[in-house]
Amino acid sequence: MPQELSYFLRAFIRLAITFGILYLIFTNFGTFLMILLAIFALGYYAVYKFKKKIHEQQHTGFKFTFNGQEFNSRGQQGFNFNDFERQFKQGGFHQNAPFGEVNDAKAFFGFDHDPNKEEIKKKYKELARKYHPDINDNDDVMMKKLNHYRDVLMQAYGQ
Repeated sequence: MPQELSYFLRAFIRLAITFGILYLIFTNFGTFLMILLAIFALGYYAVYKFKKKIHEQQHTGFKFTFNGQEFNSRGQQGFNFNDFERQFKQGGFHQNAPFGEVNDAKAFFGFDHDPNKEEIKKKYKELARKYHPDINDNDDVMMKKLNHYRDVLMQAYGQ
């Protein structure tokens, strides 16, 4: 009998250890799978909400349609789309600088008359040598001002 009891106890212990190991494996793996499933579900929900939001924005926003024939039939015969496109590509839609700024730019450059394009370029090179950051201990304030005023003068007189 003691041999049968010892055999039974060994088998029981082996079976208990096997079930204990299986329990640890599957509970940890089961927990891992449940966490993975929860992350996947949350990700799917976030993507679904994001797509839904984008879809709603696309369909509830203002939609503009243009029909050139209707435009021309309403008395706007003088507008030429080809001229508009050409002017747009050439950059002809800039605003002129305020008059005071043009005067400030002329004073900064030292002009007492309306300069032409070549005079602006010549004076710019001269002042750039004077105000360049490499010469002025990396102080670029005057160079930025020079560049801005050059743009103002070129816009006003450089055509």
